[in-house]
Amino acid sequence: MPAKTGAQYISRLSEMSTEVWIRGERIEDVTTHPALRNGVRSVADLYDMQLDPGLQEEMTYASPTDGEPVGLSFLIPRTVEDLERRRAMMTRWAWSSCGMMARTPDFLNVAITAWAGGAEYFGQNRPEFKKNVLDYYEFIRENDITLTHTLVNLQKSRIPGMADNLDEQVALTVMRETDAGIIVKGSRMLATLGPITDEIAVYPTRSHLLGDNAWRQAFSFSIPCDTPGVKFMCRESLDQGRSHFDHPLGSRFEEMDAVVFFDDVLVPWERVFLLGDVDMCNNHGNATQMNTHTGHQVTTRCVVKAEFILGLAGQMVETLGSEQLDHVQERMGELVCYLEILKACVRASEADAKLNEWGVMCPSAAPLVAGRNLFPRMMYPRMAEIIQILGSSSLMALPSEADFDTALTPEVERYLATDNSSARDRARLFHLAWDVTCSSFGGRQVLYERFFGGDPVRNSISLSHNYDRGPAMARVREFLERPD
Repeated sequence: MPAKTGAQYISRLSEMSTEVWIRGERIEDVTTHPALRNGVRSVADLYDMQLDPGLQEEMTYASPTDGEPVGLSFLIPRTVEDLERRRAMMTRWAWSSCGMMARTPDFLNVAITAWAGGAEYFGQNRPEFKKNVLDYYEFIRENDITLTHTLVNLQKSRIPGMADNLDEQVALTVMRETDAGIIVKGSRMLATLGPITDEIAVYPTRSHLLGDNAWRQAFSFSIPCDTPGVKFMCRESLDQGRSHFDHPLGSRFEEMDAVVFFDDVLVPWERVFLLGDVDMCNNHGNATQMNTHTGHQVTTRCVVKAEFILGLAGQMVETLGSEQLDHVQERMGELVCYLEILKACVRASEADAKLNEWGVMCPSAAPLVAGRNLFPRMMYPRMAEIIQILGSSSLMALPSEADFDTALTPEVERYLATDNSSARDRARLFHLAWDVTCSSFGGRQVLYERFFGGDPVRNSISLSHNYDRGPAMARVREFLERPD
């Protein structure tokens, strides 16, 4: 089966019976519900790109199973050129949402692809798990499955430490094993895109390690989202039912975040990839280089988002005629620096890529880890702040689309025009800036970027522990021992 179209994606969702709740209401059809339908449409647009005659070569490759075109994010890279080709595909998908949809399907696609490339790792736990991983990879590739994931257990206590403090009454836990599979019960967060996906992958995260005794929470599996007992509880929708003029981002790119409850859910054995081994679960992301491949996707998206913010800022200062002001030029230069740093991280990761022990070409981890640490902690919150500063009162003096069709319209058009822009064009642009930085959608963007990669403190600690400082320290010692 070739890569699917947007219509096929929507049809598949509408036929599912996934239990999705929002604002106390169970949603019958996620493809038509006002809180989710526009997000569904935006994801569908991604799939339509794959079979667009002008884009198909860029977005797909020939399936090793039957030669049909399948999504390029499923490609197991064997060369640097493969990485570059995949990056170009991921960049095009990211530009579809201006980098605002962080969990487009390519993220999980490259994750499971990395598992398949390192399937031998899973076979060390149980031999059949290697086959499970390879079979699942082929299944999602050939059927173009849309995946979400949920990584973090809810906790009743947050005593400091690298390992989570898990309560078996709350955390997702294996209750028992049966001939058919494992029975799991508990909760996980945060399933972004979850209510509008085919399947959910469940595995440990790199920043929330399992403790030595957490063998009942040590597992990796994937199941359909409408598996009996799986329930998605969504946050409030950021799509307010407004026009693309008034809320250009929120009205298009609601990817939704959800807490997932598992109520005695049966996971068939063929869908289990790891079980009961704490060390293997904690290490699987690094051992298979999954973290590196997802980091490549993430940082590629961040490049797009940073370039979009730079372009937005440029349009704003041109509209206001403020581009010659010193403080404006300073802040524009700051945005340029952020963009170029991120681009350098991506290119360095590709330039220093190496084959792993299974013959998979893996980007260099260090530049990507650096980018993933800097973007949420320093770059994106500052980017949003710069847009606010550059926009200042223009972000408040915003007529709605409806104000251009009233008795006030002549005054709006006269007084809100600038030397470089009509009132309507100015309003459209600054509604976009508002949606980036000031609306509920924009607030979620800042919060999401801060935490989507896990606890930033834990991530920094992990970077400190894992980065090889030996060569740099040796050079310092060499200098100290240099004879006069």
